[in-house]
Amino acid sequence: MKYYRIKRDIKTEARRGFVSDNLINLKKQLEKSVPKKDLDKNLLIATWNIRDFDSNKFGHGPRLKESYFYIAQIISAFDLVAVQEVTKNLRALNHLMYLLGDDWDYITTDVTGGRSGNQERMTFIYDMRRVQFKNVAGEIVLPKTRLIKGDIQFARTPFLVSFQSGWTKFSLCTVHIYFGADSGVKLERRKSEIRAIAKFLKKRADDDNDTFLVLGDFNIVDHEHETMQALLDNGFEIPNQIRNRPQGTNTFQTKHYDQIGVRSKSDFFQLGMDENSAGTFNYYAHVLKKSQFEDYKIDVVKALKKQLKRKETALTNAENKTIPDLEKIEELEKSKNDMLAVLQDDTQIENYYYKKWKTFQISDHLPMWTEIKTDHSTQFLKDINK
Repeated sequence: MKYYRIKRDIKTEARRGFVSDNLINLKKQLEKSVPKKDLDKNLLIATWNIRDFDSNKFGHGPRLKESYFYIAQIISAFDLVAVQEVTKNLRALNHLMYLLGDDWDYITTDVTGGRSGNQERMTFIYDMRRVQFKNVAGEIVLPKTRLIKGDIQFARTPFLVSFQSGWTKFSLCTVHIYFGADSGVKLERRKSEIRAIAKFLKKRADDDNDTFLVLGDFNIVDHEHETMQALLDNGFEIPNQIRNRPQGTNTFQTKHYDQIGVRSKSDFFQLGMDENSAGTFNYYAHVLKKSQFEDYKIDVVKALKKQLKRKETALTNAENKTIPDLEKIEELEKSKNDMLAVLQDDTQIENYYYKKWKTFQISDHLPMWTEIKTDHSTQFLKDINK
């Protein structure tokens, strides 16, 4: 990582010390939590939904320059990361890649159009020293006979890419499954998308006698929920360390949105078996902590004031319409007054920092990883002797 950028990007000596201490702490905890990278022996694959990276269309940002260092530090602990919610403007992604250094590269899709697509890209970030892109990549479009509910494609098109590390060849599919709602027709669509991608990739894996991993934001409620069952019932296995010790992947670890599923018939594929070979990393225990509110209060208040300005502008525009919508005006007036109340109350400002603002600095999701063993030379030699 290009840590020297701290001196340029972080303006004061005191703040540079604060950021450096945070990075040291984050680095130490990642080294404890995530397996060590072992040349030609293993590969660390992760999935991470990085919230709205980086349009600031919701007005809770922009991201501070230090936040990019924290994101880069987390990604650098792995070798290959599937990232969801990369937005149309690639400026943030390119800055992140610069911080990671010249050994890192990325592959990304175009944005998915439509309301459900949310102008998002599917992206893989990878360390070229540890894994090679095998020049095969494509978005998954379902054939007519397998359309969701008979006539629907995925809300956000899954992205399938082939990689190789050591002896291990595999195809990686990243998804961001439709959320919709927690019940009714929209929940059924969510389950249908999960079933559709699992069935599609299961057939591909079996037909090609190859290894397929599907990972990303499945919007799974919890490990016993029917959304999880839709993945398990269609031929994909969850790494034991994740399945047996389920940890939530949202900010407060109450939901199990993100998952990694594996389907392999290859003799040269093996998941890591150690306790830390798969898991979830809660970076909020180490950076942007609740106890650090005062360190960010100025920036939090700036964000709130910008939101207040937006609300005031929206209210003025509504009042100036030729035929005013009185109900809309009343709603906007209440929203503006609520924001004013927040700005006058330190407890509410701190609550906003802890529950929302920080999730637009890093994310409202936590990264999940699995370890793959990449040295299968012993198995190959044994097969020769058969």
